[in-house]
Amino acid sequence: MESVSVVLFLLLAVVVSGAISRMLPWSVPTPLVQILLGGVIGLSTSYSVSLNPELFLLLFLPPLLFLDGWRIPKDELFKDVSTVVELALGLVLTTVIGMGLFIHWMIPAMPLAVAFALAAVVSPTDPIAVSAIAARVPIPKRMMHILEGESLLNDASGLVCLRFAIAAALTGTFSAGAAALNFLWVAGAGLAIGIAVTVVVSRAKTWVNRRWGEDTGSQILVSLLIPFGSYMLAEHFHASGILAAVAAGVTMTFAEISRQAMAVTRMRRNSVWDTIQFTLNGIIFVLLGEQLPAILAGAKRTVAMTGHTEPGWLGLYVVAIVLGLAALRFAWVWLSLKFTILRKRQAGESVSLSSPNWRLVAAMSFAGVRGAITLAGVLTLPLALNDGSPFPARDLAIFLAAGVIIVSLVVASLALPVLLKDLTMPAEPSKQAEEDAARIATAEAAICAIERHTHALAENRGDADRYAAAGGRVMDFYRERIEGLSEDESDAARAQELLFRDFRLVGVKAERIALAELIRERRVGSETIRKLTRELDLAEARHRG
Repeated sequence: MESVSVVLFLLLAVVVSGAISRMLPWSVPTPLVQILLGGVIGLSTSYSVSLNPELFLLLFLPPLLFLDGWRIPKDELFKDVSTVVELALGLVLTTVIGMGLFIHWMIPAMPLAVAFALAAVVSPTDPIAVSAIAARVPIPKRMMHILEGESLLNDASGLVCLRFAIAAALTGTFSAGAAALNFLWVAGAGLAIGIAVTVVVSRAKTWVNRRWGEDTGSQILVSLLIPFGSYMLAEHFHASGILAAVAAGVTMTFAEISRQAMAVTRMRRNSVWDTIQFTLNGIIFVLLGEQLPAILAGAKRTVAMTGHTEPGWLGLYVVAIVLGLAALRFAWVWLSLKFTILRKRQAGESVSLSSPNWRLVAAMSFAGVRGAITLAGVLTLPLALNDGSPFPARDLAIFLAAGVIIVSLVVASLALPVLLKDLTMPAEPSKQAEEDAARIATAEAAICAIERHTHALAENRGDADRYAAAGGRVMDFYRERIEGLSEDESDAARAQELLFRDFRLVGVKAERIALAELIRERRVGSETIRKLTRELDLAEARHRG
């Protein structure tokens, strides 16, 4: 019962945190609210969560990384792939080496391998935390796509580096050559396993569906099991389960293109995954807050490891690490953008800037917020060495990582709105023409299919007019779409379209009120209620979108 109560408290805190963050008159990131509520739970209840590192990693990271890989826009990722790779791999390796040496120099009591492990867990960024911060000051789309792509890859690269650092701490030895070969196996096998699991499961699922039909609940459950299956199979072969989950998510996009699920399955599956993402990310931050009282209670003991007596030194260490991370990221982003400008000039492309905009560089730097992955990674530090002795400086590493998460969130929440305000980004090519062309092509295909179906049904029948009339009504709908997209719309036409949407939404609202009245009078059954409510939801989503 105690475990159940803890889980319910955590879930309630996640729900309440979203409401509180919306109620506040100023922009406060939801993760900060969740950390605060977690602290309240830790202080006001007798329950405590004893986190098993391996279980924590298994439960939280595979589904989150899988979903990131599944949903990230692939075309936008490939467009800026060089910048993303530079940030996700080059910056991570530089951060691990540079910050590892800096932390060990600043805190000699922390072994070098542990310092590298701490640097590895604070290197990945968290776009979800950035999105929460920028909810009221939207981040430019291209910048957000770069941040998403960077986070997708640097989660894996940072946690792979963490794995090597932990191995060095446990064994006391480190070989660069052996580590390079091991990295190739860990990364290559992890990617291959993630791809293979998704392809095999997708084909098996399609084969079953074609012969015996599709069950929506089963399809959703299969999508939930794929990341865990990929992760556990990769770990069984001593490969990277993290990379396997990422690869499985990316592959899922292409597997879905050729093996379409039913519309109702996709809609329900998206809703389930949205809930899982919100819940897992929220619980991670609530858990961080719940662990903080115990971490702070041991601050005096922890600071004694550093050779000091005042807990204030821990705060200075956190600030120093955050400043070091920001400086490294600022320098790397500036150099990356500078080289991008030079490459474009050498390729003959026109570039408006000769040097990167400092506000853009600063915004990219502060957007490197640490979050769920950092906490999940640091909590996976082993409790003991191979000889049974306590893992050195584990509490200190957890404290510093938690401090980096909180400070980076606070700093970004203050700096990003200022830096992003009125920031002019390079103009993005409009995709309206591409969308219109796709709509016309699909409408023309629909008209041809309806014509064939009408002729097939009406052939040799006395009531052929009935089929022709029904088919004509649907084809008129598609012809109106083609005519509206093929002609250049005037301002009056656009205004007319906006008015149509407004009137349609007014009608949907009236339908909802009338349906609610019918429900109160018990003049409709539950099945009819669900069906009509779903239709109204789809209509409203269509016209608001």
